[in-house]
Amino acid sequence: MRAVSKKKSKTPDNVVAVNRKARFEYAIEETLEAGIELRGWEVKSLRSGRLNLQEGYVLFKGGQAYLFGANIPPLPSASTHVQADPIRTRKLLLHAKEIARLSGAAAREGYSVIPLQVHWKRGRAKLLIGLGKGKKKFDKREDKKQQDWQRQKERLLKHKV
Repeated sequence: MRAVSKKKSKTPDNVVAVNRKARFEYAIEETLEAGIELRGWEVKSLRSGRLNLQEGYVLFKGGQAYLFGANIPPLPSASTHVQADPIRTRKLLLHAKEIARLSGAAAREGYSVIPLQVHWKRGRAKLLIGLGKGKKKFDKREDKKQQDWQRQKERLLKHKV
């Protein structure tokens, strides 16, 4: 008998989806956790891990925060009497002070509010949003160099030990 090695996953069990592109495209300065107003079929889809945040963004209208562009495709076994819109606008649940602070910060030149990840917390879906400034091309190159150097250092240390 051979021992089966379990491969360690990069995300914890409670994380549904991560927007990896967001940290590449934006310099995230501040993060905040928000609740999401979901329908029943959306919760079931999230539980099965069906979510795409790549095209998602957060806008503020009428003193409320909304998530646009996030794609939650319905399960094939979803109810037939419910019209499932996978890219519908979803309301974010935040305190009024948090909304005011974020909307004021996002109104500044070059700043955006971006969805970073969706995870479960005490049985409820939470969205981690980040206030970030768009990176220029040279910033992205510098980050890539730093990542490569970190990877190289880890390899060197691994072989020395």
